[in-house]
Amino acid sequence: MEAVLATKGVTAPRAALENIAPFVVRPKGDLTNPEDEPDGIRRLRPDRYRWVRTDAGQMLLATVNMHGVGGVVWEHNERISSEWHSVANPAQSQGSPVPSRVKPWARLTEGGSERTFTALESTAATRDALIGRVEQASNSLKNHDGMRTYDLLEDLALNGQVEPCMYVAQHFGLGEDPPEQPDGRSRYPSSYWGWMAVRGNNRTKYRQTLFEIASSEVLTGVPFKKLGQDDNRVSVNPSFWLAALSELLNREYAAAEESGHADGRAHRAKAIASVESHLVIGSSAPERLFRIVQGSNRRDHVHPPLEFGPNDRGRALGRGVLGAYCAEGLLDDRTADVLAGLAPVADLPDLPAGATTAELRDFRSMRLLTELFPVQSQTAKRARIRAALGEPASSQLASKDINRRVRAWSALTSESFPDPWNPRVAEVLTRAHGHKGVTLSGRRLPELLAAADIDRDAFEELLLFRTPHWLAAFNIIDADRGSIVGQREDDEGKEAQKVRRTIANVLEAMRKNRVMAVGLLREVFAAMNEGDRRPCQVDAAGMPTNGTATRAWFNRIFTKESGTRTYTKRDPAGENGSGPAGAGSDGAPESLAFDPSGPADAPEETPTQALRRLAEELERQITTASEIVDDLAAKVKDVREAATAAGLDNAMEATEADDLASRVLRILRSLRKIPETISDLGPM
Repeated sequence: MEAVLATKGVTAPRAALENIAPFVVRPKGDLTNPEDEPDGIRRLRPDRYRWVRTDAGQMLLATVNMHGVGGVVWEHNERISSEWHSVANPAQSQGSPVPSRVKPWARLTEGGSERTFTALESTAATRDALIGRVEQASNSLKNHDGMRTYDLLEDLALNGQVEPCMYVAQHFGLGEDPPEQPDGRSRYPSSYWGWMAVRGNNRTKYRQTLFEIASSEVLTGVPFKKLGQDDNRVSVNPSFWLAALSELLNREYAAAEESGHADGRAHRAKAIASVESHLVIGSSAPERLFRIVQGSNRRDHVHPPLEFGPNDRGRALGRGVLGAYCAEGLLDDRTADVLAGLAPVADLPDLPAGATTAELRDFRSMRLLTELFPVQSQTAKRARIRAALGEPASSQLASKDINRRVRAWSALTSESFPDPWNPRVAEVLTRAHGHKGVTLSGRRLPELLAAADIDRDAFEELLLFRTPHWLAAFNIIDADRGSIVGQREDDEGKEAQKVRRTIANVLEAMRKNRVMAVGLLREVFAAMNEGDRRPCQVDAAGMPTNGTATRAWFNRIFTKESGTRTYTKRDPAGENGSGPAGAGSDGAPESLAFDPSGPADAPEETPTQALRRLAEELERQITTASEIVDDLAAKVKDVREAATAAGLDNAMEATEADDLASRVLRILRSLRKIPETISDLGPM
């Protein structure tokens, strides 16, 4: 302990180091010899620690061999961020599970001044609530197991742990006074230290599964019964319960060897009996420790790992940008915490008095938007966001770069709402927004809504920057998910053809029917302010009616055709007079053709407008296809590597592999003529 604290740069609290010390295997091997030190005091060996730079600042990592049961699953793991309700939702209902608010661990020194150490701190109302949060985090990881191409539990049992996990110290205080025992002593402590898994939550969880110890027990105490003792108490001293657990495992191992059964707990946990781990023991800016430790592996998120969902990935990217701004002094910590979802919206500075739930959500979302799309005069922010996201110069930003920022904005915005949506729903911004940035009018939301039916600029600002999120939040629209097959029963019990449409098409349809569009937006605004009730339908005058605004109703009122052109059915005999009625020449389902006359009451779209819109949609589709192909290639590689790691000659049966290969070939045949056709669209 003294040797670690004597090492230059170490600012972790003594109590935190005392908590992790019992888990470190053969610690003397990590220290220098006293005769090699000028003052005779041992320190960490120079090859056992190093400084690591992140976008938010630097941290000092110690590399140790740690008992495999050590570490605690972290509720703030970004892989499961969308599993929690956020404190950034101003309409958070009572009792909804939210992660704890984290702050730096600071204490008064002997001289009376406050010092911030390299540790985090949060509180829980009760010990049971603390255990519940850790268990919920652990259970939430199960929801993401389907995104992995192999069984991590079995891989750890067979091959051990290859990549080290990273842990940071966190102090948990309880808001309750622990109950007393008959002898007057507290039944359990009033606070706990834990080393939380910043990187490697799944590995931590499944290592502990092999040991049959829960992560919450590592934090708050292990039952004596799990240590082979007939006692109803819980051991909170790691030095005691680790020794007891090791002794029990050694007995189990010897008994299994004697009986010839090598499939018990002791044998399965042998490969992870000790694992290399990284401990955060120092920081260049302890007051920003939370952002620093979370920023340590965000570069992995730029090129999405398979186990990250779209919302978790987008939030990680956005938080990385905010952390980079803070490190450069371009954004204050208070605002960054709100935008990152770590603090309530009410903590935003300069909020107007009496702001409603919908307004609070809007203030946060619009601030996020302008931070992720800084204008040209904000040169420092523009340089920092490009570095954080690995982007080219602003003049060379492609649609994929814009959409990456958009998804980050959308994913972080959804934290202020009850449930997340597909962040692709906001992909309506263009390269011009990336080049010039986003400038808002500065008008408050009620003012925009009041003027939208007669003020085109107000309507467009609502349409582009609010509408996709608002409608997605109430499941009225969703991001375009690809091809559609067959019929379905719609949400009003009627048989209806599935409607595939882009969000750009949705917004264009609303432009064609501004009165009802504005009426619907006003109704959604009211619904948010009234406990997020379901919005009502609106009539032709834009006034609410008794019906509920559903996706089916929306598609009937703001039809796909009205957003582009009016369509009519083809001749039943087909274009060439052949083929079955109601089908094309290839027997496919009935298709649609342009009606050049258009409806009498609909404004006609000019050819130039139509061309520009179609060209933009083409570019978006190509960008999406490119990303899918990249992900597909990575998936094939992952499957091959997983099979190799598992010691298998083949990753799947021959018939399954042949079937997948044939499907890819069919896709390639469909794509083969597209490049030449697109080239013909340009000048010769």
